[in-house]
Amino acid sequence: MARLAGVDIPDKKRGEVSLTYIYGIGLSTARTILERAGIDRNKKVIDWTDEESNEIRSIISSEYKVEGALKSEVQLSIKRLMDIGCYRGIRHRKGLPLRGQKTKNNSRTRKGKRKTVANKKKATK
Repeated sequence: MARLAGVDIPDKKRGEVSLTYIYGIGLSTARTILERAGIDRNKKVIDWTDEESNEIRSIISSEYKVEGALKSEVQLSIKRLMDIGCYRGIRHRKGLPLRGQKTKNNSRTRKGKRKTVANKKKATK
């Protein structure tokens, strides 16, 4: 396992796929990084030399915000929305979807496991 940006990336996968194991680096960013480092994106991580690994490490550290720094920035952005009390902040606070989705049937990921609500009894005559 190679270690980049504090993450162990898999050795037996291609370079562009392995880099996506780092939080904040997707497929297109991984391709850009490998292109700038001058490494074939189909080359497996185990075949990288030390110079190539160091080049990728320096590109990531100098130009991209990844892992802890990015996670804390995202959390601060969410906290800011909640503090100012805007619509998106309120939806975050309530644990509901933010981007206009309907919540009658779906949105189980945000709402969590179903909570059964007891039904009202019919009034007697």
